Amino acid sequence: MAESATSPWWPRLTSIAKLVFWVTLTLIVVQQVYGSSKPVAARTAMLDRFQQERKSRVIAMIHRQDTVTLFGVPVGSSISIEDSEAVLRAIRLTPEDQPIDVILHTPGGLVLAAEQIAKALVQRKAKVTAFVPHYAMSGGSLIALAADEIVMDPNAVLGPVDPQIGDWPAGSIVKLPELKKPAVISDEMLILVDVAAKAQIQVGVFVAEVLAKHLPRDKAAALATVLTQGRWTHDFPITVELARQLGLPVTINMPRTVYDLMDLYPQGGQGRPSVLYVPLRPVLPNRSEAPRSPSTAPDVPKR
Repeated sequence: MAESATSPWWPRLTSIAKLVFWVTLTLIVVQQVYGSSKPVAARTAMLDRFQQERKSRVIAMIHRQDTVTLFGVPVGSSISIEDSEAVLRAIRLTPEDQPIDVILHTPGGLVLAAEQIAKALVQRKAKVTAFVPHYAMSGGSLIALAADEIVMDPNAVLGPVDPQIGDWPAGSIVKLPELKKPAVISDEMLILVDVAAKAQIQVGVFVAEVLAKHLPRDKAAALATVLTQGRWTHDFPITVELARQLGLPVTINMPRTVYDLMDLYPQGGQGRPSVLYVPLRPVLPNRSEAPRSPSTAPDVPKR
């Protein structure tokens, strides 16, 4: 008797659970589809404004950890074939006499994709400017090397462009036979040594060709050797000062619009911000004092 009295509740609970599930799933999909359109529209408007200011084609390659999946899981991004296809398409659609500005914020990525973009930029006759507001490492640095001018924030960094074989630097792999006798090295590692040596030569030659657009051949080859042969770790920061010492055409006149654009790319997947600050406000005169004339008014802090 007890079972027959409670059994009618189960179909009702099942129906309610299904309804809640589908309503929740619908809300998530709507949020992902329509919620993501606002930042994209704002970024597009900002890029268009920057193009109007610069009279150029502006291409932004900004890789952040972004919340792009259905259930909001943060996913990191890097330079991919899809990126190179999009950039090459934008370059093809740009008149030859129109300058190109590339905004770079990336940890790097696929060598082939970065080389395709760099080659297309080197072939441009009009001026190419790379803007690095924070960092452009590895493949991002390779793209920056193709520019006629690299505009960096005073605290921004580039990185070496030495090839990586899997998770290991090619420069370290090729030194393995110097540390161990070939007889005690596995066949797999010997193959990696051969591949690493070829990768160093291939990337070094390509970088030298890119740099030859702006530097004499001998200096381009010497700088390519420094950047590709594993002198530093792969995440070594090449600061503005060091980049200038290496002979790169670096300036620090970063337009405000680039910073405003970066503000539209917040880091995804954070439950709360890890850095907080209160923006500076203009210093107002004390109410008991007479207002000062514009010539004696205190300076307003600039952001």
